[in-house]
Amino acid sequence: MNMRKVFYSYVCLFLFSCGVAEKSYSVKGVIHDINISEKLIIIDHDTIPDLMMPMIMPFTVKHVSQLDDLSIGDSVHFNFVWADTFTYARDFKIVGKGKLPDYEDNEFFEDDEYSERKIGEIIDDVTLLDLEGSEVKLSNSDGNYRFISFIFTRCPMPNMCPAVLIKNNYLVQSFSDRDDIDLIIVSFDYKYDTPTVLNEFYGPTIADHKNWHVWSSTGKVSDVYRLTKQVGCEFWGVDENNIGHNLRSVLLGPDRKILGIWPGTDWKAGEVKNAIQVLIQ
Repeated sequence: MNMRKVFYSYVCLFLFSCGVAEKSYSVKGVIHDINISEKLIIIDHDTIPDLMMPMIMPFTVKHVSQLDDLSIGDSVHFNFVWADTFTYARDFKIVGKGKLPDYEDNEFFEDDEYSERKIGEIIDDVTLLDLEGSEVKLSNSDGNYRFISFIFTRCPMPNMCPAVLIKNNYLVQSFSDRDDIDLIIVSFDYKYDTPTVLNEFYGPTIADHKNWHVWSSTGKVSDVYRLTKQVGCEFWGVDENNIGHNLRSVLLGPDRKILGIWPGTDWKAGEVKNAIQVLIQ
């Protein structure tokens, strides 16, 4: 299936699918973490036929009671429900204990070069690839404000990476008359998201926006790790084709100083637009 069509399908699903009947998928996986206050459970799941590859990802539950009796390391079967623009997990059944993959940081990433920066601190320069496969440095856009978000094209959840893109589309439209603001989407899937793949997926979407850019990390592993870790975005499992990640967007000043941080996907594009307008004054 054409990847750009997939992206447009997510947009339609995310914005216009009210009234669509629920669809339920049977899932098997191992529990990585449980967040009672946010009604979230993070699971390293197997392939979900006709939906997604193996991933470590958060699932929402409608009722916190669904998490009763569940523990980290439990091997579980459950149903993943796709309903309108909202997805959730239910009907958990513990079937044993599973083995969690070891994605602990190694000593290479304990250096200050890879430590998380705080608001007011400066991000190091990195080199990635644009959609034509040419090297592009973050410092090339020094002098401009940069709003940077992270995604990967194989993310199937409409309320995760595709939602980030939709919100970025709103922001790029909002700042279309500004020459001093760039919106940059970085894929951390250095194994699959080559410039060619990203160009097929996003090229036509960003073509009419001179201040919207999509960068690949293919062949630039240390650079993408440095950038993501310095802004507090975490990802793992790329080489194992078992990707897990959090999401984070950041606003950098003209000198690459962090001005604002928006974790997750719950941020509202209109509120971020207002915040950016204040921060760049």
